[in-house]
Amino acid sequence: TVSCAIWSTTRKTAAETLCYGTGLGYIIFLRHSLTNKTFQEICARRLGSGFEITCLSWHSTSSEGNLRIAVGTRDKIVQVLTLNASSQLQSVFTVRLENTVPKSVAFADNRDVYVFGLYDGNFMKLKDEDGSVVQEMSCKSVIGHAAVHSKRGVFVVDNAADGFTLYRLDGDGEPVRTFATAVPSMSLPKQVAFGEEGKVVVGGSDNGLVYVFDRKTGQILETLHHADTDSGLTRDLHGRCTIASASTAPGRGKTTIKIWAYDYAVQK
Repeated sequence: TVSCAIWSTTRKTAAETLCYGTGLGYIIFLRHSLTNKTFQEICARRLGSGFEITCLSWHSTSSEGNLRIAVGTRDKIVQVLTLNASSQLQSVFTVRLENTVPKSVAFADNRDVYVFGLYDGNFMKLKDEDGSVVQEMSCKSVIGHAAVHSKRGVFVVDNAADGFTLYRLDGDGEPVRTFATAVPSMSLPKQVAFGEEGKVVVGGSDNGLVYVFDRKTGQILETLHHADTDSGLTRDLHGRCTIASASTAPGRGKTTIKIWAYDYAVQK
């Protein structure tokens, strides 16, 4: 089963690459062919002892077309890999965390790696060269999902209780504000993301709504109705914000995916 997935591009080519992880620890890369409009597998590898890949993130490293991939796995391991222009996967570093199961990872602007712990609510920053811990603090909740906006100096987490909580990257662990949703019927991870260049926070729920919040005030700007249960994902591209939501389906039932898109004024 697919446990997580990301889209990535390089500076050298416009072709998008789909990278996904599985419950058995495989990482697979599929690249979009611009000629025949299909996806072709370019690399696949089973990582470590084959534990579930819990999170992925990417960073375009150079003009040579390399991709830098951060991977978190269920056995408390974070590793950074490089996929070069020849589709060969090379290790940069691998570290085992003491108590933290990574739920989300993200790259800083200087290629350091942010790690967010699932059960312990731990936030840490790992050095890009060897994975040594250069910053660590504890959030006030478990973390179902997390998103980082480096330019704004903040990150937001799904607190698995009453919504989403905003923190400062250089803070002391005290929340900036909480974006409150309806109390969930059960504690399930919900995706959260920044939109409009960090002006809004978009998060899913288990009550069928996708919430759009003003980051500065915490006010609900919009609620988008999806289904009885859902989770959301947001992407910005040149002044256009796209929100995708998906609902879970029991057994082999069909799931529902909805897409919303709107234009916004890009800040100069």
